[in-house]
Amino acid sequence: MLHLPCLFRAMTGLYCPGCGGTRAVQYLLQGRLLLSLRYHPLVLYALLAVAVEAISFVLAKVWGDRRLYVGHEKFLVYGAVWIAAVNFAVKNLLLIVWGIDLLSDTL
Repeated sequence: MLHLPCLFRAMTGLYCPGCGGTRAVQYLLQGRLLLSLRYHPLVLYALLAVAVEAISFVLAKVWGDRRLYVGHEKFLVYGAVWIAAVNFAVKNLLLIVWGIDLLSDTL
């Protein structure tokens, strides 16, 4: 599996907010949802958010009822930022305090 090096990780020894994203996408494409969530939960969240927005938009257009369109882009972006921040904090806390490397392939 392709593992792109992270410059932030190489320089600081800590995870960046996007660390694990590439592997999360790879596992998602393989249908391995739990591994995708482990490596970066934002990937699955983004897929679900885009799907909900797209489906509600199409339904609103087809049935001509604007109320069917969710249209919560700002809320979804805030959710994505929150997920990335919590992911960053939890993974680095586990790494620094307990030495647990969630992005290693040996777990």
